[in-house]
Amino acid sequence: MQAQILIVEDEPAIRDMIAYALRTQSYQPICAQDAKEAMQAISERIPDMILLDWMLPGTPGIELARRFRRESNTRDVPIIMLTAKGEESDRIAGFDSGVDDYVVKPFSARELLARIKAVLRRSRENEDDGSIAVGPLRLDANQQKLLVREEKVHLGPTEYRLLHFMMSHANRVYTRNQLLDFVWGGGSDIEDRTVDVHVRRLRKVLEPFQLESMIETVRGAGYRFVGQPPAS
Repeated sequence: MQAQILIVEDEPAIRDMIAYALRTQSYQPICAQDAKEAMQAISERIPDMILLDWMLPGTPGIELARRFRRESNTRDVPIIMLTAKGEESDRIAGFDSGVDDYVVKPFSARELLARIKAVLRRSRENEDDGSIAVGPLRLDANQQKLLVREEKVHLGPTEYRLLHFMMSHANRVYTRNQLLDFVWGGGSDIEDRTVDVHVRRLRKVLEPFQLESMIETVRGAGYRFVGQPPAS
């Protein structure tokens, strides 16, 4: 079945170019020029991916991304941000809003298609039973165990939930408050620094395998799980 990709872009020339490129790869494009049209399209069918321009008329793309991440029907839909804002602070802001990847304008159709394929591949790595594998790590949902290169490693229930969430959203930056909302629940009274404690525990578990750097601290933003371990 063709993957449906929602293009939210107000410039007709760019929107048409992306739609054409998607069709050449057998994707089914759905086009919207602003937040209102995007929400209307999503109300009719949840897409497999969203390509989202930052500088939209009315509601900016970064605000729309945050809305998508808050709402249950779009929370897990992969988002690629399209923007002319290429500074590091802008990229961090984009990732902090919950997007999966970031493509700076001007971009080629070839580059965009490669990013789309990579993000879709990551989003489909989750198995139906809730197990997930990223790089040398695998979380076995049936046994609630972590396997590192097939070696079983014990995790406490909170560390398991935190790692599962981060692996399920690899390469995306989350603030401490966002991790508290998604992992501990929005009504939790737990201090946000509690996240730091559990991140340290996860890194300690991964340290004997020299994989602790897969959980990356993004200065001034939060944490990110790196989809592949750095080369040794």
